[in-house]
Formats: sequence, C-alpha cells, structure tokens
Amino acid sequence: MERLIIAGLVVAVALVIAWLGQRRNSVAPVRTGQVVPEQVDRSDFDRPDSQWLVAVFTDASCSTCAKAVDVASALESSAVAVQTIERSHAPALHQRYTIHSVPTTLVVDSQGVVRGSFLGPPRAADLWAAVADLRD
Repeated sequence: MERLIIAGLVVAVALVIAWLGQRRNSVAPVRTGQVVPEQVDRSDFDRPDSQWLVAVFTDASCSTCAKAVDVASALESSAVAVQTIERSHAPALHQRYTIHSVPTTLVVDSQGVVRGSFLGPPRAADLWAAVADLRD
C-alpha cells in the first residue's frame, strides 16, 4: 500500500512539473503597442469618392518609407486612390489617427473602414494581394 501511495505522489509531481513546463513554453502573442485605426474619415484624404484608398503614413526621417510609397504607388488607378501622408506636412492626420510608427499603410474601403494594414514597408506581393482580395 505504501508503494502505491509513493507511486501516486510521483505521478502527481510529474504531472505538475509537465503542466508548469508546458505553460512556460507557450508563446504569447507579441504586443507592439502599435494601434491601427479601424475607421477613417474619407474626406480627410484625396479622392474621397474612390472605391479604395491606400494611405501610406510616412516621415521624412524614415529610411524605409520610400519603399512603402513605391510599392503603394503602383496600385494607383481610377478605383484606387493612393496617398502619402508625410508627418511634417500633415501632422494633424498622424495625430488624429494615432499613427506613431512609420511607414504605416492602410487599405480603406469607400465607407472609411480599414480593411487591411501594414506596419513597416509592405512587400509588393502582400499589398497587391490584399487590395485584389478586397476588390473581389
């Protein structure tokens, strides 16, 4: 009987150790603290009547912003307005939409709902695919 109790205790301790080890190894989502707006006022941007807006928030001191602008610019069409919002030229828009990290690229529908976003320079294929998926 004594051996049975000891075996039970050993199993219980092993289960607790396994549970603690599993908890420690779980990967929590990375929280950057960066917030992307869920809605914008299309009248704040160029061509508010276009079906889609790709807004690229930039800063003159940003070394990767030019790449984001180049990638987004290729999407310009009658249905897609592309606008660069440089911080020193439009600080109120950066503040209004709490844009603290640049480049930040927003894909916005005609109602002003942000349907996609990219923090950092987006890969061309990713941005183009996001817009194409939304347009379909």
